[in-house]
Amino acid sequence: MENHYNLLYREDERELIPICRQMNVSLMPYSPLAAGHLTRPEWNSDSIRSRTDRAAMGKYDSTQTQDMEIVRRVHALAEKYGVKMQQIALAWEWAKGVTSPIIGATKSSHFDDAAGAFAVKLTENDIDYLEEPYVPHRIVGAIDHNPEDGVKLLDVKK
Repeated sequence: MENHYNLLYREDERELIPICRQMNVSLMPYSPLAAGHLTRPEWNSDSIRSRTDRAAMGKYDSTQTQDMEIVRRVHALAEKYGVKMQQIALAWEWAKGVTSPIIGATKSSHFDDAAGAFAVKLTENDIDYLEEPYVPHRIVGAIDHNPEDGVKLLDVKK
């Protein structure tokens, strides 16, 4: 199943992921790094994507305050293990049974970083530490284009 699943968006754990496990369907989530939010200790960067990706803004910005605690914990574990934040986020995905996350690499180094995540072995305590601050989010899913200027992903048409 190709679904939206990462440390900042875990809504599929309620129904979809359990039924996939029951039916032996593998998980291939997109956005495992939450549009880059799980790769750096601050919410935004100076990248073009951070400034212009309204779909990502709509998916993540409304829960930034709560989700920053998870980002801080990913950063803390990355420092503890001497690895990159994205490697912690991907190691969590593999610990949760994901078979092939879609990393959205735009540079060859992104592949090296993802491969390096295989060497990261999170403990049950690490996983609990990462998951503990999660709060339920509104359901959001895949879209095929960025919304028009001024429109956020979760806006309701009237």
